[in-house]
Amino acid sequence: MRNMTRSSAGGIVFGATAAAFLMLSTVSPAKADSVRWRTIVGIIQAGNVVGGIQGGGQPWTTLGGRARVDLGSGRLDFDVQGLVLAGSDAIGTPGAINMVKGTLVCFGATPPQTFNTPLVPLSPQGDADFSGPIGPIPTTCNSTNVAFLIRIAADRWIANGAVRNTP
Repeated sequence: MRNMTRSSAGGIVFGATAAAFLMLSTVSPAKADSVRWRTIVGIIQAGNVVGGIQGGGQPWTTLGGRARVDLGSGRLDFDVQGLVLAGSDAIGTPGAINMVKGTLVCFGATPPQTFNTPLVPLSPQGDADFSGPIGPIPTTCNSTNVAFLIRIAADRWIANGAVRNTP
């Protein structure tokens, strides 16, 4: 009888361990679906092309920012501070740009796919933010093949997410 009890207890412990392991393994992929960029930087080389998207005609700079996308839910959050021109007569201001959008570029397909936020206001000090859905993102997009850009209404990019990491 004792052998049966030990066997039953061992089965319970094994079952609990297996359940915990299964739960952890289902949680891990969700964390891998999240990509973060620790800062936002302005375009350095005017006209630079990323994923088929032409860069702006002037260099830009920022004071900072961040971006995060949950690839599983299709939710994107970004904010940028001090996004201003680093050249031209409007240096130190956003110039005529008063709206921007965030773009997730996925290099998992040919041609690369893009997912955009709606246009959001860019303050005279160069501040903007967005939080919301950008649509379903295909499973071909993952934490190793995506980039984040900030674009103007004319669809040129002027800033990008830098220092990409996954939680």
